[in-house]
Amino acid sequence: MSKSFSAFGLALGAVVLTCLPAAAQTKVTNEGISATEIVIGTHQDLSGPIKGWGVPVANGMKMAAEEINAAGGIHGRKIRLVVEDSGYDPKKAVLASQKLIERDKIFAMVGPMGSPTVLAAQDILFDAGVLQLFPLTAAEFTFKFDPAKPQERLKFNNLLPYVESTRAAVKYMIEWKGFKKPCIMHQDDEYGKNVLDGFNQQLTAMKAQPASITSYKRGASDFSAQIAKMKSDGCDLVVLGTVLRETIGAMTEAKKLGWDVTFLGATPTNVMEVPALGKDAVEGLYAASGFEIPYEDTAKGKVKDWLVNYKKMFNADANTQAIIGYNAMMTFAFYANKAGKDLTGQKMLDALESGEKFLDIFNSPPTKFSKTDHLANTITQVQQVKGGRWVLVKDNLMF
Repeated sequence: MSKSFSAFGLALGAVVLTCLPAAAQTKVTNEGISATEIVIGTHQDLSGPIKGWGVPVANGMKMAAEEINAAGGIHGRKIRLVVEDSGYDPKKAVLASQKLIERDKIFAMVGPMGSPTVLAAQDILFDAGVLQLFPLTAAEFTFKFDPAKPQERLKFNNLLPYVESTRAAVKYMIEWKGFKKPCIMHQDDEYGKNVLDGFNQQLTAMKAQPASITSYKRGASDFSAQIAKMKSDGCDLVVLGTVLRETIGAMTEAKKLGWDVTFLGATPTNVMEVPALGKDAVEGLYAASGFEIPYEDTAKGKVKDWLVNYKKMFNADANTQAIIGYNAMMTFAFYANKAGKDLTGQKMLDALESGEKFLDIFNSPPTKFSKTDHLANTITQVQQVKGGRWVLVKDNLMF
């Protein structure tokens, strides 16, 4: 037992041991489960540079928890969701995770926000036997695991991964438009590195060379140097490993220079706020995506009802981030129900690895895991900003 695990003061009875093929053992906590409730934790950026993601994700999770509880909970147990603010700061994410484990005694961490923050805190979860489920990052470290490190078995991801989605979108755009000088501007962290890896891997597979590679520090607001360099290098396709304001900032800078170039964003750019806030500056932007974004004036059935109910609950329009947060909690509930009335960490792990499919109301690809694959899917779409909203360009893409 590691020192950090001991420090959490978790009782031995709260941890079960499960066997892996090579006789390796995974410890999974039973904390947070009582006769009446299941305690779930999450850390979100509620005050930092990507609070435009964190706040609606938290709202979507809260909405799902209320729906689940109103319907009788999970085999009679109500979900108690504890939300902590990381501010998109890895140190704060570590402190938040320690608090959720030691004080709140969570059963699972669901939907934690951000590549650098999730990476900084995940080993604390694994030491304590806490499942890390469906984080709000599609970086490879959230689903790839080494069988020789049994605690890594506790991580599962239901988002479209950055490497694979970037590869599929870049392949499609180059084949479709015949670009000769693809370039990339990426955030200088784990998220950006994954987008860069996907970009480089696909160009290598297509026997092509990048015309320019440039990066920026997380939280930056001035992209004049990067845009000027890529313009000078003659780029005809710019891949953006950016989030919300960086996407708008980069494209605004290109407009200032009178540079008419095609932009392709990684999946985090595919949110409603980009066209809503960027307006004319982002018109024509392409992006990799995992599902079609619903709009209230065109949605139907359950999706229409969901959008209306979200607005009533939070006095704001639902967005991509809210859907992802909602689905993270609904996916947890699906597998917790499959685990049965006598819920344990072992049974939850078995349910997640059972191959059972979860289908959401938004027509996303099905979520399905196995004992060897903790990533749900790699099916990519390309969408484009037209008339201030996202529209589907191409579906079912693979690299």
